Amino acid sequence: MEILANLSALQLVLIFTGAFVVGLAKAGLKGIDMLNVTIMALVFGGKASTGIVLPLLCAADIAAVVYYNRHAQWKHFYKLIPWMAAGILIGVYAGKDMNEVVFRKIMAMIIVLTVLIILAMEFRKSTNVPSSPLFAASTGIAAGFTTMLGNLAGAFANLYFLAMRMPKNDFIGTAAWVFLVINLFKLPFQVFFWKNITAASLQTDLWLLPALALGFWSGLKIVKHIKDQQYRKVVILLTLAGALVIFLK
Repeated sequence: MEILANLSALQLVLIFTGAFVVGLAKAGLKGIDMLNVTIMALVFGGKASTGIVLPLLCAADIAAVVYYNRHAQWKHFYKLIPWMAAGILIGVYAGKDMNEVVFRKIMAMIIVLTVLIILAMEFRKSTNVPSSPLFAASTGIAAGFTTMLGNLAGAFANLYFLAMRMPKNDFIGTAAWVFLVINLFKLPFQVFFWKNITAASLQTDLWLLPALALGFWSGLKIVKHIKDQQYRKVVILLTLAGALVIFLK
C-alpha cells in the first residue's frame, strides 16, 4: 500500500487500467500493450515503471502459456530467444544513462516505419516471408534491447511474427513462451542491477492482479471472435497506434 497511498485517484485509475491492458495483450490482443507502457510511465516514470510492470508481465505470461501452450511453434522460439537475450544484456548496460524520451521517440519512429512496410506488403498481397537469419537476429536484438529499457519488445516481436505470416493461435502461443522466458531472464537484472523491483513494488503488483486477470479473461473472449485474416489487421493497427501514442507522449 506504500506506493498506492501516494497516488491520486486519477493515477490509481490509470494504473489499474494499465494492468487491465496487460491482461488484454497477453490474452492475444497484441499491439495494445504499448498503451500500457505509456500509462505506467506517465504515473511512475520510465525506468521505475518497468519495475512495476515486469512482475505483472510474468504473471500474465504464465497464464498465456497455460492457455496457448499447444500452439507454440518452437522453431521460431529458438530463432528469437538467443538474440533477444543478447539485446537484453546490451540494454542492461546501455540503459543506465540513456535519455528515455529520445529513446522512445527513436523506437516509435522505427516501429512506425516497419509497420508501414508490412502494410505495403499486405496491400500487395505478398505471401513471401523473410528467410535470412539476419532478420531474426536484428528483430531479436531490437526486441531484447527495447524490452529492457521500456517493455517495448512486443512491437518488434509482433513485426517478426507478422512477417512470418503465422496463424492467430500460433502467433499468440509462440509469443507467450518467448516472453515468459525473456521476462524471467530480465527479473534478476531489474532486482539486483537496476534495483527497481522492491517489496513495495511487488505489493503494488498484488493489488493490480485482479485487474490483470479481468483483462486476460476479457481478451480471451475478444480474440476468440477474431478470424485469422482479421487478426493480422488488428495487430498491425494496434501496433501502429501504440507507436504513435509513444511518439506523441
